[in-house]
Amino acid sequence: MAGLRLGPLLRYADGSCATVWVETSGPCTAEVRCADGSRGTARTFRIAGHHYALVPVGGLTPGTATEYEVLLDGASVWPPADSRFPPSVIATPTDDDGMRVAFGSCRWAAPPAGGKDSVGPDALDTLSARVAADPERARPDVLLLLGDQVYADEVSDATRHWLAGRRDLDRPPGDQIADYEEYTRLYYESWLDPEVRWLLSTVPSCMIFDDHDVIDDWNTSAAWLADMRATDWWQERLLSGLMSYWVYQQLGNLSPDELAADPLYAAVRETPDGTDALRAFAARADSDPASVRWSYRRDFGRTRLLMVDSRAARVLDEDRRTMLDPGEAAWLREQILEGRGDSDSDSDSDSNSAYDHLLIGTSLPWLLPHLVHDVEAWNAAMCGGERGERWARRGEWIRRGADLEHWAAFPSSFDALGDLIAEAGTGPGAPATVSVLSGDVHHAYVAEPSWAGRAPDARVAQLTCSPVHNSVPLSIRLGFRFGWSAPARALGRRIARHGRCAPPAVSWRRTGGPWFGNQIMTLTLRGRSARLRLEQARANRDGTNALRTITDRELA
Repeated sequence: MAGLRLGPLLRYADGSCATVWVETSGPCTAEVRCADGSRGTARTFRIAGHHYALVPVGGLTPGTATEYEVLLDGASVWPPADSRFPPSVIATPTDDDGMRVAFGSCRWAAPPAGGKDSVGPDALDTLSARVAADPERARPDVLLLLGDQVYADEVSDATRHWLAGRRDLDRPPGDQIADYEEYTRLYYESWLDPEVRWLLSTVPSCMIFDDHDVIDDWNTSAAWLADMRATDWWQERLLSGLMSYWVYQQLGNLSPDELAADPLYAAVRETPDGTDALRAFAARADSDPASVRWSYRRDFGRTRLLMVDSRAARVLDEDRRTMLDPGEAAWLREQILEGRGDSDSDSDSDSNSAYDHLLIGTSLPWLLPHLVHDVEAWNAAMCGGERGERWARRGEWIRRGADLEHWAAFPSSFDALGDLIAEAGTGPGAPATVSVLSGDVHHAYVAEPSWAGRAPDARVAQLTCSPVHNSVPLSIRLGFRFGWSAPARALGRRIARHGRCAPPAVSWRRTGGPWFGNQIMTLTLRGRSARLRLEQARANRDGTNALRTITDRELA
């Protein structure tokens, strides 16, 4: 009899349907059975010796929350009989309820050694404990995990010991993840955490990768990629990373209709073993990144979310370097502007609006501390040959050593995104807010842009929140505090002049932060109003953990 190995994860959810992801110990039929009579079933599919199912649940009633259980071949496996958590539920909020969107990134899932957590309380664990303690209290309607869900290049002591039992760690890639089986170990370590497992079973989630899901500085430059491809271990690492991401994260990002139209999903379900089909897909994604789209769109009533791939969709050639390839950039523009009213209409700004709030999820911040932005723009100019071959070589060394590969390191893409945001936020049909949601940089802040000669009707903000659970060294704290300062801004301008960098098309100012710690942000969107709250996980004297509100403010 098959057992439940991992999950359930409540992934997609709208007013009438949902999907629930599980990993099982063998082939079986997975069923989700709800207390209100709604249900769904799916046969497992097999990848690299592991068995998975994504169960579509239909017939849900808008505006309700119904408890559910998971059965495998008719035997109940969730909730566990000894569970200390409330029953898992599938909630289907209506437009009138508004939306609570919680987000963050960078969760290193290593279990505490000897009961002491070396990097402080986990913000997701702490959020889960709060929701479980008071199930009737307002909870997130969706959880956005903006990258580094697993760390393939920074494993725990327990995982390192497990790796040593299956291969020689003196050979590359050493104590980093090498293949698909080792990736599964990372997901078990992360998602079998009891608090996180329950939270993900009852709060829908949307995910996107960042570099550590594969390797630090993933796709920094063409030279970096050439060096990686010259090794004898990179190909297996990358293909395994993309395969496991598709199974564990990407599938659940998609709606039932998108899944029904996905030829890869059909292929892996229709064959006894889908490994070859998925591996061929990953190989195509590696050789021709423009042939695969990891970005996706979700509409939550009057809120539109666009999760943007800022890692695999890059064009790395120095003479045409962009964060998004042309097809990806065109897709983003189409999704942002779809449904907008006639820009020449005389009606008020709300009547033609396709949505009240636009959320652009990108793991890497668009707006950075000014010094960091200017250094990255300067570095892009150096690597592009603005000061000659010697500076180009030196620039590549600096780029890799200092992780200079955010939107600012792709100046044309930085300006293009700014222009698109300004267009989306201006005129009839403009939303009330446009928020760029990001993580990666191990601190949290709010920055607000402005454009010379025009002022969007929407309130625009860069909202950055990380880490959920990771270390924040003193050097990061000091560096980013200085990076936002006036002297740093002046220094950045001097550096940019050396690179002959054109001024960015947008200016911005920090209006909140920087804040350091294990933290999570929540946007509460109701009608055309928006409220932002940042909470940090703190340890209490009695040994428990709690979320402490650091800032709570109106955005619109």
